[in-house]
Amino acid sequence: LCKERHMVLLTPVGKIEISGCETGLHEINSGRTPLCLLAESTAMCEVYEGTEEMTEPLQQCMGWLYAYFCEPARTATLPVPAFHHPLLQQDSFTSKVLWTLLREVKFGEAVSYKHLADLAGNSKAARAVGGAMRSNPIPIIIPCHRVICSSGRSGNYGGGNLMKEWLLSHEKLHQDKALLASCMKSVFKISSLSSTTWAK
Repeated sequence: LCKERHMVLLTPVGKIEISGCETGLHEINSGRTPLCLLAESTAMCEVYEGTEEMTEPLQQCMGWLYAYFCEPARTATLPVPAFHHPLLQQDSFTSKVLWTLLREVKFGEAVSYKHLADLAGNSKAARAVGGAMRSNPIPIIIPCHRVICSSGRSGNYGGGNLMKEWLLSHEKLHQDKALLASCMKSVFKISSLSSTTWAK
């Protein structure tokens, strides 16, 4: 039997409870954060309760979530914690969809339910993909918020539509900043090369 531990984090999207054992992470539960709290929250990502006897998967999860909210570029190189939830260990379409989502859809990207069904091997199972998103025990790390309608609408989300829109905006903002920084580097290199050429 698992000896489950819990930790509550205070984040920009409100309180997030994470649970897990020595083997792996069980769940991330964000609940539904009211609009006023989401708009006013200033916490970056800090422990609210549950600091004693933390398992390694919980510590890894906390580190990953801290990076996600505070230094998003780091999530590309951080290992995700081990998962220990029965749903993710089953040989089922839901499990396949969630693992495909984790591997294939990166920070700042979005995918339609239909396209994710296709990636998971059954292009006609868009409705089943919606069910898989509702069953996701590890939201944010397994990024069900990145799955949107083919029309471009964000669609529903277990933590509330406001949270889904916040997470998508957060990722787009940081992706745009990274792109701008990359462009500025390129401009600087070109101007440096031009200056060197003219100097000759």
